[in-house]
Amino acid sequence: MKTRTILMSMAFIGLFSAFATAQSKTATQKPATVKAESNPGKTKVKITTSMGVIIVRLYDATPKHRDNFIKLVQQGFYDSLLFHRIIENFMIQGGDPMSKHAAPGEMLGMGGGDMERIPAEFNSNLIHKKGALCAARDGNPEKASSACQFYIVQGKPSTNEELDMIAQQNGTKYTAEQKKIYTTIGGTPFLDMNYTVFGEVISGIEVVNKIASAEKESSDRPKTDIRMKMEILK
Repeated sequence: MKTRTILMSMAFIGLFSAFATAQSKTATQKPATVKAESNPGKTKVKITTSMGVIIVRLYDATPKHRDNFIKLVQQGFYDSLLFHRIIENFMIQGGDPMSKHAAPGEMLGMGGGDMERIPAEFNSNLIHKKGALCAARDGNPEKASSACQFYIVQGKPSTNEELDMIAQQNGTKYTAEQKKIYTTIGGTPFLDMNYTVFGEVISGIEVVNKIASAEKESSDRPKTDIRMKMEILK
């Protein structure tokens, strides 16, 4: 039986709901430039969508995810696939191979399960800030990543109190710089050290915002297909 590959296992759904409720008290997010990781790597990928262009940089600190993503892009794997799941103020998700020829309204997210998972590459320096490129996964106990499905964080700002609560729950500690990012630029900190972050948006965050706010169905699939095409930038 196939399971839906999502960026939240069932254990995180309740946490997300509670966190989203708490964040509703946070001030309205202002446009901001996503700060680059201090050692971001050299590989850049251009994601052309029906709503605009997003450029991401892949981290060298997560070589298994970096190399796998590069391989799939070079093979043309992602070309014509959909962003099949969008949640405003949270993320946009794509990479399900079954989405290429999906009928309107068809439930997506189960594709790619026959591909070998990528071992988790958690790194406390790589956080779920706005614009983070991350690997989706199912509920496997090793928290290994889907070989093809990914998401880009939109998120929203958090308070210091929320970050302290999340850090305690995850057994982590945020630096002053990380707290500044989360309280100003925003993100989804409750996913840190549970899903692998392997890159970041360096151009086109406004396109992420546009996709995230698109009209969608009850399954979180956009009502109008949002397709993608990827290429490695030299």
